[in-house]
Amino acid sequence: MWGDESLALAKKHNRLLFLSIGYAACHWCHVMERESFASPEIAHLLNAHFIPIKIDREERPDVDAIYMNYVQATNGSGGWPLNVFVTPDLEPVFGGTYWPGPNHSMTAQGSLISHTVGFLEILQKMRDVWMKQEARCRESAKEITRQLRQFAEEGVHSRKVGEKSDEDGLDIDLLEEAYQHFLKKYDTANGGFSVAPKFPTPVNLQFLLRLDQWENTAVKNIVGEDECKHATHMVVNTLRKMARGGIRDQIGFGFARYSVTKDWSLPHFEKMLYDQAQLLDVYLDAFIITHDPEMLGAVYDIATYLTEPPMAAATGGFFSAEDADSYPTHTDTEKREGAYYVWTLKEFRNVLGDRDGNICARFYGVLADGNVARENDPHDEFINQNVVNVTTTPAALAKQVGLAEREVITILKEGRKKLRAYREKDRPKPALDDKIVVAWNGLAIGALARTSAALTVIDPEKAGRFGKAAEDAANFIRKELFDEESKILYRVYREGRGDTPGFCDDYAFLIRGLIDLYEATFKDAYLEFADILQKSQISSFHDPTSSAFFTTRPHPSLLLHLKSGMDAAEPSSNSISASNLHRLASLLNDDSYSKLAVETVAAFEAEVMQFPHCFAGMLGSIVMGRVGVQTVVVMGPFETAKQKIKEGVGVGRTVAWGGGEWLRARNELVGSLPMDKQGVMICAEGVCREVPEL
Repeated sequence: MWGDESLALAKKHNRLLFLSIGYAACHWCHVMERESFASPEIAHLLNAHFIPIKIDREERPDVDAIYMNYVQATNGSGGWPLNVFVTPDLEPVFGGTYWPGPNHSMTAQGSLISHTVGFLEILQKMRDVWMKQEARCRESAKEITRQLRQFAEEGVHSRKVGEKSDEDGLDIDLLEEAYQHFLKKYDTANGGFSVAPKFPTPVNLQFLLRLDQWENTAVKNIVGEDECKHATHMVVNTLRKMARGGIRDQIGFGFARYSVTKDWSLPHFEKMLYDQAQLLDVYLDAFIITHDPEMLGAVYDIATYLTEPPMAAATGGFFSAEDADSYPTHTDTEKREGAYYVWTLKEFRNVLGDRDGNICARFYGVLADGNVARENDPHDEFINQNVVNVTTTPAALAKQVGLAEREVITILKEGRKKLRAYREKDRPKPALDDKIVVAWNGLAIGALARTSAALTVIDPEKAGRFGKAAEDAANFIRKELFDEESKILYRVYREGRGDTPGFCDDYAFLIRGLIDLYEATFKDAYLEFADILQKSQISSFHDPTSSAFFTTRPHPSLLLHLKSGMDAAEPSSNSISASNLHRLASLLNDDSYSKLAVETVAAFEAEVMQFPHCFAGMLGSIVMGRVGVQTVVVMGPFETAKQKIKEGVGVGRTVAWGGGEWLRARNELVGSLPMDKQGVMICAEGVCREVPEL
């Protein structure tokens, strides 16, 4: 395990450490485990000449981030498993991702991996180089580390706290630049903004979708009204393609992490909590904006996936992931990728009968010889197998089979239920990563809280269930993973609280979720907890010299002290922190928070100005820093007004209830409003004015 004992052992024996960083649901991590770590020859080399350490990136994202920076800088790309050789001083010497082992099962013909140097050869080479050229290795590692440190400091030290920018600093026109970037990258045929492999990257989708939703008109004036509407079109089309693609579990619930193909048809099958939470947020925005039933269907699917087993913990909270690999049958001894999710035409007919089986097969693109192209099946795992995609509409299918559309819809609904029941009963389920990670739970809490508020009128039963799941998770985290005395948040719960203190993203994502939960329930306890956590985050992670937040507390075992600014599969901790600070400043009438929000964004000024599209999650905070955040305060009996307020996306706006005892004490402006006052108020710059309606 990663810790003082292992690091001391490396120094005592003067050996390279071999770090293999992955996560429980990682397909290629499992492949390397089978091919290499189960090999006696590999085990002997590792134990005789190195200090081997396996690291869960979900428990130690700080270690993962440091060495991922190295591998991306030296190889041009990264991924998991992340394998790195480092000196006893923790400086990287050599690294990469998946390396085939002596038992590798990749087909030789047409496989790039078959021509890659194997892990056994790499181990032998690294053993010899360290034994014969240790001084050269150390010198090279020190130089690489110096460059990594210099690169990490660029941009976030563009100016000190309090220093003025030579120009006007970051402005709203950067949103237009980011929009133009995504416009050029947009795939008009398939949706999305890249070639294969295709990741949803929800933070980018939400940025584009919300361009047309700002309360203030400044964004539309600069980006353009037509451009903002086209941004909405690009995202809704992308979401529609995803909702019909194999990346969505069409028989069950939830979305896979990414698509191997550009048309979303063939997923990499693991399901991650952070993807579900962010996609729920985006599909909810899309439904609120468009009132499209297809968007609402995806909202229900994702929210159901989060709030039922296996992802929902009985204690409260949400587990981390489901694996991509599983056993095809209960008698198989070797797992296959996607085995739980793929189907043959024969299975469709056996489960549903010939007529209904054929109708459902047409709808889902299920073919007799399978629908996975040979070049996408290097392990021969998908021969005659089908990944379920929606390939037509019920209306078009009804014409093809000569039935009424209503009857076809019934056949499809019942067929999906029967296929899901068969799958759950007859197939071994993928392994569950049953860690409760605070950061990802924070994302889920916020998304479910917003969903609950939005569905209150149209589906009160589901709204109540989704809202309760969000509240149960928040209460569980406070009870089990927060130390009330020290104000320290812990990152992971699995059969008890883990020892690792929370990282910056744990605080940031949970604070966001708690703010969303407060705005959905108007319960002061959630806003108070967010305020407590915000103060703790500032004291633990904030850089008072150059502003912004470090990803972790300083520690001797960490080679670099990083700040996260760019978004990836998850939004950066600093982009979420800046947004949280603006929202809390609005809700609490606390100028110190808004000042810190502006400074946090300014810390990344050089990078944001050069690559605004890489900071999509932070661009909203630029707008809030320029035009402010509208504070809506509901007074008196508020059910009708509350629901009206919550029906919108509400970008650049916060909502509070003026009757909360804690809020009235924390926010002097709200506290000055008479308790018997009824209506909706807009508060800004120390003054509240009543408005007839919003």
